[in-house]
Amino acid sequence: MYAIIETGGKQYRVQEGDVLVIEKLNCQEGDVYSFDRVLAVAKEDGNLEFGKPFLENAKVDAKVLEHGKGKKITVFKYKPKKNERKKQGHRQPYTKVKIEKIV
Repeated sequence: MYAIIETGGKQYRVQEGDVLVIEKLNCQEGDVYSFDRVLAVAKEDGNLEFGKPFLENAKVDAKVLEHGKGKKITVFKYKPKKNERKKQGHRQPYTKVKIEKIV
């Protein structure tokens, strides 16, 4: 059994027991977060349900494991012959979740 969920502008194919690194969620570590934007669910008997765009009565429960920041990305902008340089860094925040139940 698997489901396709949408969070943070991206879509993920998830099964029970999967660990995902997704865009930061506004919740505490150890909480159970419920994803209600479920696009599709594949049942164990082979039936596949699709939403238009989301399924009404489907949800995916996940436990929040940790919050953190990704690797540092260096952004360097430069214009030749103008002595114009700009250096910036960025670390994208993330949330690590473990999928517990697909309902």
